[in-house]
Amino acid sequence: MVKNIGWRVTIAAVLLNLASGFIYAWSVYAAALIQELGFTKTQAMLPYTVALAMLAVMMVPGGKLFDKYGPRVVATAGGILLIAGMALTSIQTTIPGFVFFFGVMVGAGSGIAYGVTIPSAVKWFPPAKRGLVSGLVVAGLGLAAAYAAPLAQAIINAVGVKQTFLIVGIVFGGLVVLLAQFLTVPPAGYVPPGTPEPAVSTEAAANDFSPGAMMGTIQFWLIWSMYCFGAIAGLMVIGHIAIIASIQAKLTWGFALVAILAVFNSAGRVVGGFLSDRIGRNRTLILMFLLQAANMLLFKNYADMTSLTIGVCITGIAYGALLGIFPALTYDYFGLKNSGTNYGLVFTAFGAAGVIGPLMAGKIVDITGSYSYAYLAAAIILAAAAVMAKFLNKPAREAMA
Repeated sequence: MVKNIGWRVTIAAVLLNLASGFIYAWSVYAAALIQELGFTKTQAMLPYTVALAMLAVMMVPGGKLFDKYGPRVVATAGGILLIAGMALTSIQTTIPGFVFFFGVMVGAGSGIAYGVTIPSAVKWFPPAKRGLVSGLVVAGLGLAAAYAAPLAQAIINAVGVKQTFLIVGIVFGGLVVLLAQFLTVPPAGYVPPGTPEPAVSTEAAANDFSPGAMMGTIQFWLIWSMYCFGAIAGLMVIGHIAIIASIQAKLTWGFALVAILAVFNSAGRVVGGFLSDRIGRNRTLILMFLLQAANMLLFKNYADMTSLTIGVCITGIAYGALLGIFPALTYDYFGLKNSGTNYGLVFTAFGAAGVIGPLMAGKIVDITGSYSYAYLAAAIILAAAAVMAKFLNKPAREAMA
């Protein structure tokens, strides 16, 4: 019975992330806002970048609220924010309005809901299964754009972009509220079946860093920078791919590429974790950074559906791998005792990348009329991240406080 509860919670968590992850289809909304309301590409990216930043920032307070009130209350609050934020977004006509109601409200709702899904699920399972369960839950968020992009495009074609915000908000925010009711955590003292007997290990305890001690190490800042640099390229392409398809290949149905990217983004999370367990975290990161850098250098040459599809697949794998590797890397270096808070702090790098990547690309295109220099900038910082990974070593115990 308990075992079934664990998988029920896991399935609910995956479905909840699929519902709340519609923000990853933003490039479809951005293209419509440019066409219908006359926004520039930079302006059209502002709500998305703020939403990504809020998603990352809300992971920390969302986790604290989860500990105090439990997953149902917190995820329900996230769903209500999604409904209210999208409904209010649908009546906006200015960039500040879209930034506040979509960027702040919808981003916060998505972040709060996402933040409770992983701990809700993994608490039911022994250590040997927590990686699999975490990967499944995280993959749900990445896969969301696979359905959200073509669905949003179809609704936009039928009723326009503003009404689409309202419809998507009510339907998928409502699903988040519904699925939140299936999230629960085990009772205090619960030990999942299959958990090995606890062993006292002085060495393991010595590897546990407090958040303050972690942030005092050079390793934290290297990891944070690598995460940020690596995510910039992926988030830039995710946010702009419908526009890129229109400019480079004259395609009017770039939303299909958003769906393809989402599938490979989710697959990359599994691939990255799988490879890092076998050839090491650093080697896998170097491989993914260099693969993505080469892809960025070639991206300006992708001028038809076939080549763009190949580029999008590589982008998704390399970007998605980061979300599978960096949690494990954080635990390897700073221990498990404060893993929730510590990874929450590392994850703020994702929020920074969500601001830098899409806005940088939008500004460059507005100035030059081409994405070429945006791709080049992304390739350079990816190469820098690969160099950081090459020289990254575990922090010395003396660094702990």
